[in-house]
Amino acid sequence: MASRKRLSPEASRLAALEAARALLIESGPQSITLKAVGARIGRTHANLLHHFGSAAGLQKALAGHLAANVCDAIAEAVLASRAGQGSPRQVVDLTFDAFDKEGAGALASWMILTGNEDALTPIVETIHELVDEIAPEEADSHEEIMRVHEETLALVLMAMGDALIGAALARSLGLPESAARDRAERMLLSSVPGLSQPE
Repeated sequence: MASRKRLSPEASRLAALEAARALLIESGPQSITLKAVGARIGRTHANLLHHFGSAAGLQKALAGHLAANVCDAIAEAVLASRAGQGSPRQVVDLTFDAFDKEGAGALASWMILTGNEDALTPIVETIHELVDEIAPEEADSHEEIMRVHEETLALVLMAMGDALIGAALARSLGLPESAARDRAERMLLSSVPGLSQPE
């Protein structure tokens, strides 16, 4: 009988979060159970209980993990855009993909519907930290900072809504499926200082 590879607590936790992320993308948020994640990585239910406390704890940790990865990518895209090496569209696409292809929209909806709303805290806090980190240096007045916060709120809400109903609604209205992304890009170009279209 082959022995299981011993992982550090951090590596074991990360392996569980990556397995949960894969399950989320493949089968939806209802598939993220301690049993399913344990089976995927060859760990016991007790081992996962030790790391996360419950399935709700696993979902909350997954929300934080997704938010951190996505926000890191968005921060890089924003800074690249300011340096003339990227575009606002990349920022929009990363944000929308996080809620759609990466499953954050489905996970957030599932947590709200199952009464696990506090599991959204890591997503909200991470996005807030991202906005504070990438707020343009010239946004030093309260009004400018609030405007950046408002644009972030609009972008995240658009991405979340698009992930849940965007394609069907766009088709119903006779619009291309990219309509919400196109609108979000125009919003960023017109209102966020420092973002520019690449030459």
